[in-house]
Amino acid sequence: MSTTPSPLVPVLAVVGIGLIGGSFAAALRDAGQVGRVLGVGRSKSSSDRAQALGLVDELVTLEEAAARSDLILLATPVGAIPDVVGRMQAHLRPDCVVSDAGSTKADVAAMARELLGERCTQFIPGHPIAGSEAVGPEAADPHLYQGRTVILTPFERTPAPARRLLTRAWEACGARVQFMDPQAHDRAMASISHVPHFLAAAYMGQVSRSANADVHLSLAGTGFRDFTRIAAGSPEVWRDIFLSNRAAVLRELDELDEAIGALRGTLEREDAQALEANLEQAALARRLWGSRSGL
Repeated sequence: MSTTPSPLVPVLAVVGIGLIGGSFAAALRDAGQVGRVLGVGRSKSSSDRAQALGLVDELVTLEEAAARSDLILLATPVGAIPDVVGRMQAHLRPDCVVSDAGSTKADVAAMARELLGERCTQFIPGHPIAGSEAVGPEAADPHLYQGRTVILTPFERTPAPARRLLTRAWEACGARVQFMDPQAHDRAMASISHVPHFLAAAYMGQVSRSANADVHLSLAGTGFRDFTRIAAGSPEVWRDIFLSNRAAVLRELDELDEAIGALRGTLEREDAQALEANLEQAALARRLWGSRSGL
């Protein structure tokens, strides 16, 4: 007689049941790799919606999630993680693996060391490089992580079984797992994620506050849509990201100021040849990246 294999994660807890956390739970459920899903939400209304949508089986407190779970994903703004971990740490099962989905990692790793002490190796900082401007439980998508990269930054003493569990969980969601140093991760994300969002927000703000903004926006097309799309993301989430990765973002902005100054100089001088050369270099770099990434 055949028996149904045990799921990879018997009990999963998701803290923050929106796009990221809800998609993680939904993907594992679709893959048949989770048993029971516990949910911890910040508001009763969103938590109830998540349960009604089938993203979670049961709504619990942080303390209950810590005591009952095999794997916990913290899908909250980065600034909320210390309070969450502080409330959970006394209740964590010794074999429970905890991870997060924040866009910065050095600060999260430091927080885990400070709050968990010797038990910090139960915490594996992580960052799924996926998402959209949509928020809330309704945005959850079981296919969100298909073909996407997830960065993990475990501690040197993180047990191999904990690494394997989290790696296999993300792979079950369709993601590719890559290990990095937390500081290297933060520098890279400042360049290719945080600064683009900063620029999109600044540009959207400038356009919306300008004279004749309504007329200008009525004429906007796909280029404007594509450039400003990420500005619609959660202000709370991005506030925490910018502040937690402040030094790296400011370094990137300094370099960008130089690049903009150089390109602007070609326009001020009406140097058509230099202007075209700069535009051609950027176009070739974008096409090469697009051909390699498929995006």
